[in-house]
Formats: sequence, C-alpha cells, structure tokens
Amino acid sequence: MDISHGVRGKRKQPLSPLLDRPTKQMKAEAVELVADEESPEGESLFGMDIDHLGGDEARLLAIASSTADSAEWQNTIEKVVRRVVSIRFCQTYSFDTDSATTSEATGFVVDSEKGYILTNRHVVGAGPFWGHCVFDNHEECDVYPVYRDPIHDFGFLRFDPKVIKYMPVAALELRPDLARVGSEIRVVGNDAGEKLSILSGIISRIDRNAPDYGEGYNDFNTNYIQAAASASGGSSGSPVVNIDGYAVALQAGGSTEAATDYFLPLDRPLRALQCIQRGETVTRGTIQCQWLIKPFDECRRLGLSPESEAAVRAGFPKEIGMLVAETILPEGPSHLRIEEGDILIRVNGELLTKFIRLDEILDSSVGQKVELLVQRGGENIEVELEVGDLHAITPDRFVTVCGAAFHDLSYQQARLYAIRIRGVYVCEPSGSFRFDGTDRGWMIESVDQRETPDLKTFIEVMKGLPDRARVVVVYRHLRDLHTMHTSVFYIDRHWTSKMRMAIRNDTTGIWDFVELADALPPTPPVSRKANFIRLDSVSHPAAVDVVRSFVRISCTMPVKLDGFPRARKIGCGLVIDAEKGHVVVSRAIVPYDLCDITVTVADSIIVEGKVLFMHPLQNYAIIQYDPSLVQAPVKSAKLSSEHIKQGASTIFLGFNQNLRVVVAKTTVTDITTVAIPANAAAPRYRAINVDAITVDTNLSSQCGSGVLVSEDGTVQALWLTYLGERSHSNKDIEYHLGLATPTLLPVVKQIQEGVTPKLRILNAELHTMQMSQARIMGISEEWIQKVEESNPERHQLFMVRKVECGHDQYLQESDVILSVNGKIITRISELDVMYDHDILDVVVIRRCKEVRVQVPTVPTEDLETNRAVIFCGAILHRPHHAVRQQISVLHSEVYVSARTRGSPAYQYALVPTNFILAVNGVQTLDLDSFLKEVSKIPDNTYFRVRVRTFDNIPFVITIKKNEHYFPTMEFVADAAEPSGWRRITHEKGAVDSGLAAAFTAEDMDEAVVAQDGVDAETDSHTNS
Repeated sequence: MDISHGVRGKRKQPLSPLLDRPTKQMKAEAVELVADEESPEGESLFGMDIDHLGGDEARLLAIASSTADSAEWQNTIEKVVRRVVSIRFCQTYSFDTDSATTSEATGFVVDSEKGYILTNRHVVGAGPFWGHCVFDNHEECDVYPVYRDPIHDFGFLRFDPKVIKYMPVAALELRPDLARVGSEIRVVGNDAGEKLSILSGIISRIDRNAPDYGEGYNDFNTNYIQAAASASGGSSGSPVVNIDGYAVALQAGGSTEAATDYFLPLDRPLRALQCIQRGETVTRGTIQCQWLIKPFDECRRLGLSPESEAAVRAGFPKEIGMLVAETILPEGPSHLRIEEGDILIRVNGELLTKFIRLDEILDSSVGQKVELLVQRGGENIEVELEVGDLHAITPDRFVTVCGAAFHDLSYQQARLYAIRIRGVYVCEPSGSFRFDGTDRGWMIESVDQRETPDLKTFIEVMKGLPDRARVVVVYRHLRDLHTMHTSVFYIDRHWTSKMRMAIRNDTTGIWDFVELADALPPTPPVSRKANFIRLDSVSHPAAVDVVRSFVRISCTMPVKLDGFPRARKIGCGLVIDAEKGHVVVSRAIVPYDLCDITVTVADSIIVEGKVLFMHPLQNYAIIQYDPSLVQAPVKSAKLSSEHIKQGASTIFLGFNQNLRVVVAKTTVTDITTVAIPANAAAPRYRAINVDAITVDTNLSSQCGSGVLVSEDGTVQALWLTYLGERSHSNKDIEYHLGLATPTLLPVVKQIQEGVTPKLRILNAELHTMQMSQARIMGISEEWIQKVEESNPERHQLFMVRKVECGHDQYLQESDVILSVNGKIITRISELDVMYDHDILDVVVIRRCKEVRVQVPTVPTEDLETNRAVIFCGAILHRPHHAVRQQISVLHSEVYVSARTRGSPAYQYALVPTNFILAVNGVQTLDLDSFLKEVSKIPDNTYFRVRVRTFDNIPFVITIKKNEHYFPTMEFVADAAEPSGWRRITHEKGAVDSGLAAAFTAEDMDEAVVAQDGVDAETDSHTNS
C-alpha cells in the first residue's frame, strides 16, 4: 500500500516550514530567495561553481561534471538542453484550486514546427495564464496555453518558432514505453533560467499512486514513476530523458525525507499531443470515480476471490496489484452502482489492471456506455455506466462582481471532498464576499433569500441587487459542509461597477472578458428607530451613560494605499455632535478616505459615513453620518477642556475584541510623549508628537476603542488603537492608549462651525530628553532651572529625532528645542501653537550652542493621498506622509505603495517602497509624466524603468506591459462624486470613466513579505 508523506517542496524553500506533503516544483514566489537544501548557493549538484562562467561554458561544464563517466550521456544531454525552456509566468487570477501567483518552471519542445511545449498542468494552471519562455541561448518568446488536462499534471503551451532566430528549434520525442524499472535517467531543467540543472537517477518504480499534495490541485487516476533524482525548485515540467535522448516521463513532485522524485508517465500527454497536432478535440471521459492501485494482499482483504487473482496474475505476471474504488462522487455516473472498496476486474469484458488502459477506454467512449465488472466482498457485480465528458465538469469561465470572483464547482474540488459537482465556488473571496479568515474554499448557497445552485442562477440574482444593498448570504466551507453560515453582506457595485464574465479561449490562449450588467443605483435610505442597551447593574450611571455616544464603525478599503496592511477594519467611534452626526475614530480604523464607511447605531441602525477630517499627527479622524436617518437617543459626548492628571481616578469604558462594553474604575498611571515605532518594511501612518495616557487596568490592553470618563459623564480622554510596526513573525502590532480630549477641542469647534481645519505643523518628529542628557548636549544650568520651574511634574525637553523631507529644513536632527514663541516647551501639547502659526520663533541648542531659528510651519491640506494609479498591477501615488517622515531624500513623486499578486509588477520585481524615476530613459518624477510615457508603450512589449529603493539604491528593471489583464486605472479624489473619488481607465490610448477590470485589496501586498502574500495578522499590546 502506498502512503504519501514527507515530500520535498517543489518550490524553492520558503522561510516557513511546509507541510509534509509534495508540492508543485515551481520556483517560489518569495522575494528573498534561499539556496536549495541539497547544494550551497553557487554550486552545482556536484559541488562545482558554475555561476561565474559564460553561458555555453557553464552549460558544457555542468554536462561534463554530471556525466563525466559517459561520453554518450554528454552527447545526449547537449542535444536535450537545447530543447528545454525556462517558463516564466503569471497566473493572473485565482481560479479553481490555483491562487494568483508569479513563478518560474520548466518545459520542453515537443513539436518544433507548430511550436508546442509540454509542461505541468500546475504550471499552465486552470485559470488565466500570461507568460513567456527562455531557450538555452536566452532567446525569449511569448507562450500561450492550448491545453491543460482536467486531471493529469500536464499541459501544452504554444509559441511561434519563427521568433527564435539564433538557434535551430528541435523537439524531444515522447517515448512512454521506455520508462522501465532500472533505467538510468536524467532530469534536465533549470534554476530560474540562470543555472543549468541536470540531475541523474534510476527508475525504481512505475506503479506508485499519484502523490497527494493535500488541499488544492491533485493528480489522480494515474500511476506515477518513482526515481532517486533530488529535483529542486523551478524543475516543474522538466523532461526525464534516457541515454538515447528520448523523453520517457515528466517531472512533477518529490519527497523531502528521501532523495526521491515522482514523474508523470507520458502515455496521455502523447495522445493529447497527437490530437492537438491533428486539430482534433482531446476527448476526456469520466465516470466520476477515483481509483487507487492497491497490492494483492490488500485486495484479498477487500474480498478479491482466488479465481480472479489467479486470472489477473496469469494475464499480467509482472503486476502486483489492482485498481480499487476510492471515492465515488454523489449524483455521478458511478453513484449507487460502484462502492468504495470495489475491485475493478474487467471493463467491456477486458481484464484490466492499469490506469492507462482505463483512460484509453473512457476517453474513447464519451457519451457512450461502458460495462464494468467489479468484485465486492468476493461477489462479482456487473454495472453499465454512461461515460461523461470530463471537460464539461471542469470550469472554463468565471464571473467577477462586487470585487470577488466565482465559478461553478470543479471536479477537482468535488473529488477532494467527495461531494457532488454542483454549486457556486468563490475562487476569489474578497470585496463584498470576504469571509472570516484568509483561506479559500467557500461555496455560496443562496443570496438575498434566493438559492444559487449554479453560476448562471447566481449571475441572475446578482444582476438584480442594487449598489450598497445589504443582503443575506448563506454559505458553507468545503472543509466543513455540516455547518451552514448566514451573514449580511454589503453589496459594492460602485468601486468595481462592472460585472464581467471571463471565458477561456484555447485558440488565442487568453481569457476573453464580456460585460454582463451595469450596476443598479442604490435604494434611497430610510430613517430607522432603535434604542441603546442599558448597563443597570454597573455603578456610576452618569459615566456609563456615555455608551449612548458610541457607534460601531466599519471601514472597507478597495485599494491598499499609504502602506496600510488591511482591506477592512472594524472598531468604535465616539459621537461628538449628535445633531450633525460627527464621530471621532482612530486612524487605525479609518486610515484614508478612499473607502466605504458604515456607521452602526445602537447595534441596530446602519447608515453610510464619510470622512470630514484626518489629523496628520494625533491618530484620529472625524467622520459624519446623516442623523436624519437615525431615530435613536444618540448623545453628544461632553468633552473635558481640562487635561487629566497622572494619578487621577477615572472610569475606563471600552469595547473589547468582541465589541462588547466593559467598565472599570481605574487610575491614570502615566501621561508621556510616546514614540510609536515606525514600520521599516512599509512606511504607514503613525502618531507622532502626541502625549499618550496609560491606566491601571488589564481591560485597557483588551480594548481598542473607548473613553476615560469622570463620574459625571464628562469624557476626559479617548481610548484609541495606534498602529505600530510589523513584528518579525509578520504580525502588525497595535498599541492601545489614551488621548486627552482638550487636544481635540480646537479642531472639533471648527468642524462644528462647518469649517474644515487647515492645520499647519512642524515637519519634525520629537523625542523626550531628560535633564541628564540635556546637560551633555550643552544646555546651560540657567535653562535647566527654567525647565524645572516651568514643569515641576516632569523635567524634560524635546530633541528633534527626524526632520521630514520634501521641505526646506530649518530644524536639524539632534536640535534640542528650548522655547517656541517665547514659551519654554516641556509638554508636547505646548507645541499645539504650531497649528495656527505660519512661522514659529524657536530657540534650540545646536551643537552645544544656543540658536534662534525662524521656522516656517508646513500646510497639511495636501498631505493625504488624493490620487492613485494602478499600472501593471502596481499601486502608485505620491509618497504619503509616513514616507516623508522616514526618508531623508524624496527621490520621486511616483511611489510604489502596493502590488497585486500574479501581476507584471510582481513578476518583474517592482516592489512596494520603490520610487520610479524614469521610463525608457525619460524622467517621470510625477504621476502625470509617468502616465504620459507609459501610454506610449504598446501592449505586450518591454520597457525600461529606472527605480530607486527606499534605501537609496538605484537600479533598472524591465517590465512587459499587459493591458488585457492589467489595464491602467486611476483614482482621483473628487468631492462631486458620491463616493468622493472619480475612477478612470486608460486603455489603448483612450481615457474612459469607470474601471475596466476588477481588483481586490485582499490580493495586494503593501510590503515585501517572505510568504506568498498572506495578510499580516494583528497583535494588540499596551505601550509601557
């Protein structure tokens, strides 16, 4: 009995451990590559460094070193390598079992005249594919899928042989009959197209079951060949050749616990190739039953009779087992006729023990009936089954709507979970249809109380839903079909208004998009009634009555901007003006205004919100909802005008991780200027130059929203979530701290008067300094005495830690600020004078000398991102405030904020935090000049991009443009638009309103991550 376990990854090893299962041997998508476990970086398998040699020299040396004992092998390999290609590709959309990804693999030419390349099915993928191949002499040409098998791990790509001009294009002949136990073979592949990889081995088995890759794509109903070869990342699709230069198998998988590799036999690829060459359809039949090879001893235990075993052994003396039914899909041809454990004896009267012959019969009998003789518990049972079309139960289309993508459930997924092939599968769970957790596998059962048994019905239901509607969705997960989930989903048809169908076109090799329906306008909202909960059992009733001033805020971001790591955040906000609907909320919940905000009042009434103001430094935003839609006793919070003191008693009222109210009497433990750590991987908004409050209760670390309130109900401080750095374990740290309410009052007053605050700020980040340090920095005893007299509670000054770039720098790093406009600065709140002064008179200690500096303040009206461009999957905008705070020199106004998985930006390493300086030698230092230059570039052609990293390292990359899957799109802030943003598509030289393609924030990475783009998790901590 074959047990698949301990399998080496077919990708290059990521930075985290893999499950003990085989995985596809594509090159890893990780940015930071690591050397193969079997050999150090820069060494061949045989310990010889060939990286420093030229192409031909390295290739020949690798051949010689790997086959030094055989001149015949040298000649064979030299011929084979010219037929092997490196495939570099993007799977541009998540589809079926495949996620959107960028990777590299191997293939080999099997028809040099028509230009066909054989590789793995997990390379060609089930969904949209975009890629090219590189030959041995480093000539490159585009490749297009012409066939991917529904089950078996092979597919064909097409290229134009006329494009290859500097070497003859030749094909490898497929000889599946030459794969025999004991045969010496070579696996001829490549490592990212740079280093030749030739691995030797001996075929040890030709009758093992297909390796089990766990969840996702799996081959089945075929035998695999086993050999000791130790293939590594990037070798998927490599030919397995014998000494005569024939391809006898196709590289597919390998074991991590032993130097063992698994190869796909070439019988079915050869048959498919011949059909394609003749222009015929590759028919594929199925009875929706998975079989496994099981040895005779196990078959006997299952009920194989001695007579049947004798007949099989006589007919097939070398066989050691038979085919046994493993999984029968409900409602399929085999359902209720074949049972798990049935032993296959004959098909159409023919004694049969091999997958290859079973495939031959089924593939030639599509739409016809076959007769099977199976043995069940020693009893012979004859059944007649109708052979179905395997292609008909393999999806070839998907629909995108509301930022998510859907298709009919595939045979692959149904077989994995032994369920009927029926239902709507969410291949890209994002946008409106994002679910708890990040995994895929969700099935939609009904939408808006209407069942959706298939994609056609689902489309009709979605066509009738208006934008911004809230509907009931019932769904299940393939891993837990017993549990039915019911949730209310928000229908977003405004950010991605077009509903589109993508249909696979095997003639062109691309997926054609068809628009299905325009979005219906939103239904006008109506006023609703509700009441707040009462906390009768809690003391201090006036204090806890502030619960009527809290609303729940949900913020959904369609695009990742400004380095923010999440696509959705939920928290609570404090109503500061119930008559106008003004709410103050943390910027860790509402990070920018390209978003949808929903406000839930009294856990009952849901209304839309919009951003009115975002504070550049103090970590809060003010949003507004329409109070005429809310018939509830919402109470305006009374904000204290006096600063709360350290040691003061107060009442903590917060909302925990379940958004439930918790209350505790507590004491203020500290009030200090905090330094929220900057995120090194991707700069993002953080609070600076602000005093934070901590309290003596464990509840404070559990609550991301709340207030400190006095017994009479006056709010003394907001309790906010502060987004910090990303940890080494790829988790985003959040700090929960208090912000004194007097800090908010000047801004709140202006907003209540209908005036948008136009604050001015010092373009510098300050840190506290104790007097012991101050003396060393050159501060006189006279100034130290003034500081002590000015602030008896805390003897401190502030030192300039960092000066923002992009403006004239009047302050210098390490300056110690003594006074501003004649007032000694010992509290950070005393710097609030900067908000309404154009110039500040600042006295500093600079290099042990007292200096008076006239420092202009910086306006903040254009500080927030108001324009974003999506180009080749990269999100570009002006460097946001956090970038200017952390960088010393602003290289360009074109900053890469994020990128979409499976995009050209991913494939060609245009990474977040890069600055774009020029395109094709033309300087493009702002978005207008960048768009002007890239609009001149024809589709599917390379262009040069001059880039500078965040750490000031310049380099040039080349990118191939793809307008079909990744058109250039633009967001421009526009108050006249209902959503506050105008959407534009730049396509084929024209500019159109709206967006031409779907996009999802969930598939965007805002930082370079070690794993395949999994969103960072969040840890919550209280700053100490």
